[in-house]
Amino acid sequence: GADAEIILLAQSNLAIVYSKLGRQEDALALRREVYNKRHMLDPEHRSTLSAASSLVNSLIEHYNFAEARTLINETLPIVRRVYGDAHDITLGLRYKLPHSIVLNPDATQKDLRGAKGELEELLRTTRRIFGDSHPRVELVRNLVGAANNRLRTEF
Repeated sequence: GADAEIILLAQSNLAIVYSKLGRQEDALALRREVYNKRHMLDPEHRSTLSAASSLVNSLIEHYNFAEARTLINETLPIVRRVYGDAHDITLGLRYKLPHSIVLNPDATQKDLRGAKGELEELLRTTRRIFGDSHPRVELVRNLVGAANNRLRTEF
């Protein structure tokens, strides 16, 4: 009910505070708890999908790339179906999947090529939605560059 929602909102906010204080382990644990509780209540609710996105951020920060990728792959089809391809959460998850691959030191050349392809498509989409000078377009452009650098230097 309303009490559970207030508690989940407070826990989400506390996770943000923990993160800002450098207490990343505590932030990750809380984000995981909030996501799991929200997912049990309603896996398609905006708050659940937003909690999934926050948890993915924490997982990537902790170099837990496999779990981040699994959560993105579980969540992205739901987000696309509920909100469409141009929604903020959709675009964020579409960015985080290749981001988790480019940052992963164990990513294969095949993984990196796939991530680069996803990023190039995302770059076209973000340009179309936001225009070429938007900061989100620059983020995607920079990650394309990072993917290119890894493909050139590591293999």
